Amino acid sequence: MIPEKIVFLFVLAFFFIVFIQSGLDKIFDYNGNLNFLNDLLKIYFSPPLITFALILVTIFELISGILCLIGIVDFIFNKSNFIGLLGLIIGSVALLILLFGQRVSKNYDGAKTIAIYFILAMIGIALA
Repeated sequence: MIPEKIVFLFVLAFFFIVFIQSGLDKIFDYNGNLNFLNDLLKIYFSPPLITFALILVTIFELISGILCLIGIVDFIFNKSNFIGLLGLIIGSVALLILLFGQRVSKNYDGAKTIAIYFILAMIGIALA
């Protein structure tokens, strides 16, 4: 297996872990996450929009994490990168939604972290 494909598999594994953990955290601590986001974003967005964004990001994260896991298996057994690529694209959309909220709320440290994840996702997409 060539190094680029090994890196692609590691990127998929990374985002499987990140997005499944993050999505499950949002489900199991929904009220805590919603309260945090309402406190952070209430002067910029309405509570229904914040709730919608939380639900949307949670769905995108879970779908992305599942697709990254399936993408690992599909790549190993079928040499196909399509499912993994789809997982990275959906995860990138979730990251952009999160980045928007961080930038609007002027949480630049949080935005930096998301930017690092986004760069890694772009590397994974380029390697697909």
